[in-house]
Amino acid sequence: MDPVEYRGDYIRGRFVPVREGTGDGLITSISARDTADTVMRAPFRLAHVEEAVQAAREAQREWASRPLTERMKFLKKVKAQFHNRQEDLAHLIARELGKPLWEARAEVSACIHKVEITLHEGLQLVRTVHPEGVPGYYAFKPHGVLAVIGPFNFPVHLANGHIVPALVTGNTVVLKPSEITPAVGQLYAEIMDEADLPRGVFNLVQGDGTVGAALAGHPGLHGVLFTGSYAVGRKIQDLCREQPWKILALEMGGKNPAIVLEDAPMEKAVRDVAWGAYVTAGQRCSGTSWAIVHRRRVDEFVEKLAVRARRLVVGDPLEPGTFMGPLATQAARQKFLDGVAAGEREGAEVVVPARQLDPEPPGWYVTPGVHRVHQVREGSYYQTEELFGPDVAVYSARDLDEAVALANSVDYGLSCSVFTQEEKHFEWAWRRLEYGCINHNAPTCGASSKLPFGGLKKSGNHRPSALFATLYCTHPVATLVGGTSVDPKTESPGFDG
Repeated sequence: MDPVEYRGDYIRGRFVPVREGTGDGLITSISARDTADTVMRAPFRLAHVEEAVQAAREAQREWASRPLTERMKFLKKVKAQFHNRQEDLAHLIARELGKPLWEARAEVSACIHKVEITLHEGLQLVRTVHPEGVPGYYAFKPHGVLAVIGPFNFPVHLANGHIVPALVTGNTVVLKPSEITPAVGQLYAEIMDEADLPRGVFNLVQGDGTVGAALAGHPGLHGVLFTGSYAVGRKIQDLCREQPWKILALEMGGKNPAIVLEDAPMEKAVRDVAWGAYVTAGQRCSGTSWAIVHRRRVDEFVEKLAVRARRLVVGDPLEPGTFMGPLATQAARQKFLDGVAAGEREGAEVVVPARQLDPEPPGWYVTPGVHRVHQVREGSYYQTEELFGPDVAVYSARDLDEAVALANSVDYGLSCSVFTQEEKHFEWAWRRLEYGCINHNAPTCGASSKLPFGGLKKSGNHRPSALFATLYCTHPVATLVGGTSVDPKTESPGFDG
């Protein structure tokens, strides 16, 4: 395939290229599905961060002063451009990231639906309210200029999930896409350009972590909206430590369990755990990392899950019938394999091995794994940290109480599933589980944009996204209305005007 034409950063409504050798660095995007395919070479310049933030600041007041109905019209034009470019975008996601085409199309579809959901249900959360019996009201104002630092695993949907609510509520945006998916980021900027947004309302800067750090720490921002790892989220917090005016919405990692009780619908539980663990090659923050199964059903569960894992179709993401493509990069594959190997050295029983695949053309492929853990080890990397790859560790538990205690023992708290036919068992677990998303007889992943999405502990900072994104893109302002005359009957004692 031919490389994607590099167009540059997007600042003040136009693409601003950086000539190779004249900037501060170069990111080279290599296709995850075929390492001989160079998708795009993107030079970057740190000075463009300052230019993009300044452009957004200059555009913000005029953008916020436009009527809401006018901003909504622009977002509907963005939606129309998603429709027009959906196949281009889906194929580029599959080529650059290695996400199967069926899944890449679903991601683009989610971007389209995100606009409609935000313009309806999302805006309802930030409508002006006149409380009964109060001479006043409260209304919501935009923060100002927001940075969006996007992830690689959903390179358009998760960034778009911040950008759409930010724009419609009157903020301007500077997007820094993942350095793993710069070509997808550039196509997203083209879509915004084709929607004819006013200059400076949306901006994009490419680059590596140095660009992300310069952007996140820029004092001219009013907030940073981030999706990615816990380690990078903590760095963003450190960069903004002396900038208390900034809103930080941090969506970070997960170590997400599925609890399978004795009365669980077993076929459904096995199917949902397998889907949640292996979709996107395990590269979802809400993906299923481990299963905690009642001891009387654990053998049956492991046997059925192993059958699922062995039958799963791994292959070229552009081919129909492929369920799971490669991991995103060579480093991602090595980290995953190292994590699995560490678990096996600690005693995790190999049921289905997670191993490197070397097909032609070469890509960053692995097989899905199943392991059985017989002993909980405090401090075990395999048992406590996300591997971000397709592997399930299966534990057993005596009862629901032990299963919930084990689920709560990790430092993350994004998503958890409970499989049981008894509503009372689910409700008991729901009250005690320390997770932001708790699903009943459903996978840990596959969130809805009509619900909040966010985690506890190391998974987030109480700024849930999806439906609730309009809330962290705005701040409430209370207004009391006192009238124009003084009523002597209401004066305070001893206050003689």
